[in-house]
Amino acid sequence: MDDLAISKAFTLIEPGPVVLVTTNDGHKDNVMTISWTMVMDFTPRFAITTGAWNHSYAALTRTKECVIAIPTVDLLDTVVGVGTCSGTNTDKFERFGLTRVKARHVRAPLIRECVANIECRVAEFVKRHNIVILDGLAAYIDGGRSEKKRIHAVGDGTFVADGRHFDRKGAMRSKLPSGV
Repeated sequence: MDDLAISKAFTLIEPGPVVLVTTNDGHKDNVMTISWTMVMDFTPRFAITTGAWNHSYAALTRTKECVIAIPTVDLLDTVVGVGTCSGTNTDKFERFGLTRVKARHVRAPLIRECVANIECRVAEFVKRHNIVILDGLAAYIDGGRSEKKRIHAVGDGTFVADGRHFDRKGAMRSKLPSGV
C-alpha cells in the first residue's frame, strides 16, 4: 500500500449521494448543491451539511423546510454548475433548465429532472458542525427514468457514479433482530 496524506483521508469515505436542495424564502425559489448527505437510522430522517456561506441557508433557517432532489449522473454538469454559482444574482432554475414542480407539503419546489425528490422540514441545526437534520414528509420517485445512477463526490473535485446493484435482502433479513 502507498501512503496517503491524512488530509485526504476524507476522500476514502464519501457520504451519500450528491443532492440538489431547493428552498423558497417566501418570494423566490433557489437550489443549491450539497455533497455531504446522510441517512439517519432506518427512518425518513436525513442530514446535510451547509451554512451561512450558501445563499439558500438563510431561507432554510427562516422557513425550516426544503426539498432534497436526487439527480443522476446525466445531470453531473448541472449539479456542478448549480454548486459553483450563487442564487444571490442567478435564477438557477432558469440558467440550468430545471423544471419546478409544486410540492404538497412545503413551499420549495421539486425538480422534475431528478430521479427522486423528498419534501423535508428541519428538525434541528447542529451549528458546531454545520449539520442540518431534516425529517422527510413525502417522497417521490420517477421509476420510468432510464438513468438511475446517482452521483457521489469524492471531495477533491472528482465524482463517482454508483452502478450495479446486488440484492442480498434475504440474507440480511435472516440476520436482523425481530421488529426491524
